Amino acid sequence: MDETGFRDGEPQLIDVRHLGRPHVIGAWRVGDVLVDPGPSSSLDTLMPMLERDPPRVIALTHIHLDHAGSVGTLSRRFPDAEVWVHERGAPHLSDPSRLLDSATRLYGEQMQRLWGEVLPVPAERLRVLRGGERLGPFRVAYTPGHASHHVSYLHEPSGRAFTGDVAGVRIGAGLVLAPTPPPDIDLEAWRASIDTIERWRPRSLAVTHFGGFDDVAEHLDALRRHLDEVQAWAAEGDEASFVARVRARAGAGETGGAYGQALPGEQSFQGLARYLRKRRQA
Repeated sequence: MDETGFRDGEPQLIDVRHLGRPHVIGAWRVGDVLVDPGPSSSLDTLMPMLERDPPRVIALTHIHLDHAGSVGTLSRRFPDAEVWVHERGAPHLSDPSRLLDSATRLYGEQMQRLWGEVLPVPAERLRVLRGGERLGPFRVAYTPGHASHHVSYLHEPSGRAFTGDVAGVRIGAGLVLAPTPPPDIDLEAWRASIDTIERWRPRSLAVTHFGGFDDVAEHLDALRRHLDEVQAWAAEGDEASFVARVRARAGAGETGGAYGQALPGEQSFQGLARYLRKRRQA
């Protein structure tokens, strides 16, 4: 343990095999800190590892169900674990009713199959973040854009930045693509958040979808270019064309399927279309 009581260690990626498919959702473990445990529908994969070595902290980058859907269930199983979450997301962990209503509008009857149970987290278990904190070996930054309640964590001993979705989706050595679902995509904020990550000068990026990448500058530059690209595609207003372009970028086969599961093209169009409407109205 370090002087703050954290048991540190090298970052470990755990593929939770969402819906049985590899390389879609990865939970990260650093000593006794678990970053973005994923949905309850994948706990059969994750739980045996946690039972052997319970987490002290569950650190959320944001509260979307593919990253945080299991946190209420895990809080019940591990009653000593603290949950880190941005202040905008914290109320929706204590009372997930609005979060579930929003998700149900997107996923409909597929909610249970995709995500499993979503339970509340007692408010007293939450460490509410704003960005700028230092918590043991971690630094915290507020990194909105993909979500208004998104934070990232820099693990200073390893130099690895845990970026949730703000550093995009990258399956294997493939392209960096941007997940842009509704409701609160903000491309100006997202570009500023990329700059925030870059100022940390991390040695590597820990991306939930999927893996660790050491080519930090190239990765972030590719993400910037793709944000410009999808903004232009969405501005044309043709959802079918947008989805076809995203699928073509993702490719075919197992890798293309993993991209499609992590980043549904229809949702990405809907999030950008909402963002562009709000810009026009403003």
